[in-house]
Amino acid sequence: QVQLVESGGGLVQAGGSLRLSCAASGSRFSINVMGWYRQAPGKQRELVATVSSGGSTNYADSVKGRFTISRDNAKNTVYLQMNSLKPEDTAVYYCKANTYYNANFWGQGTQVTVSS
Repeated sequence: QVQLVESGGGLVQAGGSLRLSCAASGSRFSINVMGWYRQAPGKQRELVATVSSGGSTNYADSVKGRFTISRDNAKNTVYLQMNSLKPEDTAVYYCKANTYYNANFWGQGTQVTVSS
């Protein structure tokens, strides 16, 4: 089992920045890929960015050049630096961990609200 706890969400004006953190505990050494997903009201949950245990990253087109995902394996933490935020980035952001035995774990989510 892997437990994930997100932090860092909040209210920010358009053009501002936020950094989300997700700390993993439990069977954290089994984690392969970690990522951030988001879900806006009335919409499906969508991928934002992922980072593998080796550091390979993947981004949604909508956030490329504005968001950066990073991972500190020593601290078992993944980060999402969000710059140049737009109102359409408003959503609940979820951290996800995928293990080497292909199990998925989710955090509880953190709200990000970008005002225009």
